Amino acid sequence: MLRATFLHLPGIGPATEAALWQDGIRDWKDLAGRLPSGSVRTLPKENLARELAASERALREGDAAWFGRRLPDSEHWRLYPRFAEKTAFLDIETTGLSPYAGIVTVVTVHGGGRTQSFIAGEDLEELPAYLRRFPILVTFNGRRFDVPFLEACFPSLVAPPVHIDLRFVFYRLGLAGGLKRIEERLGIGDRTGVEGIHGLDAVRLWQEYRRGSRAALDQLVRYNRADTVNLEPLLVRATSDLERRLLGPWSLPIAGT
Repeated sequence: MLRATFLHLPGIGPATEAALWQDGIRDWKDLAGRLPSGSVRTLPKENLARELAASERALREGDAAWFGRRLPDSEHWRLYPRFAEKTAFLDIETTGLSPYAGIVTVVTVHGGGRTQSFIAGEDLEELPAYLRRFPILVTFNGRRFDVPFLEACFPSLVAPPVHIDLRFVFYRLGLAGGLKRIEERLGIGDRTGVEGIHGLDAVRLWQEYRRGSRAALDQLVRYNRADTVNLEPLLVRATSDLERRLLGPWSLPIAGT
């Protein structure tokens, strides 16, 4: 999908991008070979050629942030297939709904071939440094919840430059509601061992742990890890569905999308 993307090029919006696809211009190579194109005739040929060369260079160098700065936030999902190994899936547990009326208790990061959980009072302070290795962050409602909580907890936190919030990605696909509801509707995700546990239970489990129950903490961590790990197959499904929706009848295979 990324090589079929033109929105990051100056002067190209959704309508022009769709017109390029409809004209048979399916990737950057096609566009470079047909300059100047009638669909982008307002952009000087040499400028467009320079931007296409910069796109190829950023892709070759694995610079996800370069594309993130140029794409609308709502289109950051297009980066995932090419940068999957640099993507961090994240979910947090808290004792309240506001960063000013609760604390972060457990955070799990899934990505780079491992799943790592961080616990308040044990190793939570290591989270900011751990996140710096990932240029892409994936959450569910993280723009409104997880990230503000983490920023309040760690004022010096530098969040990954690309953020894919699956709540809004799925809303675009016509699926609203919470994470578990979407998992159930799509038949995606594994909650073995934490069936029936929800947000209020997470608060209760933390309180039980603080009263001395290590078993409660273990259950809380398992629940948080399920919330986090399940984001990956959900994003795979969402990117596939959005790509088919966008490219439509001209969505022939594109090498290295």
